[in-house]
Amino acid sequence: MPALSQADLIDLNHRFEERTPQELLQWAHELFGDRLAALSSMQRAGSVICHMLHTIPIRIPVLFVDTGVLFEESLETRDRIAQEYNLEIRTLTPEKTMEEQTAELGVLYLSPDGQKQCCELRKSAPLDAVRDDYDALIGSLRRADGGQRGSCPIVSVDPRLNVLRINPLVNFSDEQMDAYVAEHDVIINPLHHQGYATIGCNRCTTPVMPGEPRRAGRWRHLGPWSVYCGINPTDLDPSSSPSIELSQDLIDRILGRTTDYMI
Repeated sequence: MPALSQADLIDLNHRFEERTPQELLQWAHELFGDRLAALSSMQRAGSVICHMLHTIPIRIPVLFVDTGVLFEESLETRDRIAQEYNLEIRTLTPEKTMEEQTAELGVLYLSPDGQKQCCELRKSAPLDAVRDDYDALIGSLRRADGGQRGSCPIVSVDPRLNVLRINPLVNFSDEQMDAYVAEHDVIINPLHHQGYATIGCNRCTTPVMPGEPRRAGRWRHLGPWSVYCGINPTDLDPSSSPSIELSQDLIDRILGRTTDYMI
């Protein structure tokens, strides 16, 4: 089957730099149709994406990975967004409960290698169940988040899931986020108002003190602060040029070789 590499997307990423998040969402929906889904962990940026899907409107499922050890506030935010924004939230879960995993493998998240294994089992592996269901996934990464995400592309390939990842909020500044949330009264995970800059599992996430980096609250007991779970491929190796396999017709439309779906 024909391949689409990250290098193939250079020109497309350049053209998309001036597009609004709403324009990028509409492009994705027109191009991928029912082979498109969004991915949200019910953090602030993911809530903004959900609100945009609701208001455009774009009817696509939102994938939510419930690791089994999330904060109750995250689950409540998921349920509120599903109801108030009239979105289909598709909840994915790990193969084993945390109790079953711990009985078999011990408390993994107490060491750096164990943390990687735990995140693989509880965050990344559940997405494998939908590998053949979609050709593209909408994410909510922003360059303003800093660290590895400071150079995140708008569109990238995800070889593991064999999908195109699209991040419409890449160029959204903190000020733009604040303004959008305030103007539209976006549903926000209440933990963000309790000192949590980013929100993951309850075992490995803490509030952030004033002056600390935004990701200081993730895996604080392990260090360094710039640790990522691996669920977003661009967090891992931004310098490589991996590829995915799609039909030639779809590749041509993604790259704008036909103009029916270009914005």
